[in-house]
Amino acid sequence: MDQRIINLFDEYTHEPLTRKEFITRLAKLTGSLTLAMSLLPMLENNYAQAATVADKDIKAEYITYAGAEGVTMKAFQARPEGKKLGTVLVIHENRGLNPHIKDVTMRVAQAGYLAIAPDALSPFGGTPTNEDEARAMFSKLDAQQNLTNFLKGLEYLQKHKKGNGKTGCVGFCWGGALAAQLAIHSPDLDAAVAYYGRQPEAADVPKIKAELLLHYGGLDERVNAGIPAFEQALKASNVQYQLFVYEGANHAFNNNTSPARYNEAAANLAWDRTLDLFKRKLK
Repeated sequence: MDQRIINLFDEYTHEPLTRKEFITRLAKLTGSLTLAMSLLPMLENNYAQAATVADKDIKAEYITYAGAEGVTMKAFQARPEGKKLGTVLVIHENRGLNPHIKDVTMRVAQAGYLAIAPDALSPFGGTPTNEDEARAMFSKLDAQQNLTNFLKGLEYLQKHKKGNGKTGCVGFCWGGALAAQLAIHSPDLDAAVAYYGRQPEAADVPKIKAELLLHYGGLDERVNAGIPAFEQALKASNVQYQLFVYEGANHAFNNNTSPARYNEAAANLAWDRTLDLFKRKLK
């Protein structure tokens, strides 16, 4: 697919473009409205591709925990049987808690961890089924309250009777940026994995105690522009980290429900590296 089309879709999913404006610009790129509409299924998420299935060895359920003052956080939780498990907080993209993120949470559990995926939109009642509606709700989140809500999620895991006290997080896009913020604000976090997330301010990097694993798509120019300054700050602060750029991969390359952007080879390699980090730091 023409990279300009993928870049336009990336702009639509991250900037305040209306759906009408996106379709209009897509039609100009493709040459016709008919062709533009035929490409939409390849660009938009198709949650029928999410692989979440019942697994008799995994206990999956919805839970709640206390977030910031006055907020009850909803989350999807999955874990194998057993006590003293390493724990992982899974952070969704700017579409909320959807079937793809639940699938990721199940995969973390199948790797031997207690995992929860909080719904950032819990203060508004939870993630709606309409993705455009969900995206608009993210701009209404209070940044400090949202950070507290996820820090409380880490506390929930750290105190969980099935946990071993070790915690990690993995986030994607919006969640990747938040994973870095959790590393900055939680000195007890052991490992943080960010997939194509916006980088934090260099001045905050010295606060990071967790080991970082950073995944970026080689074609993701918007996010990758912040890599040099971030890496310089990491080195200057002696933060333990690994950083990988997957050539030929787009933003959201891990999301297998997005056919145009999913890159199976990059996704599998990044996931193997993610589990290697969790094995070293959380077991």
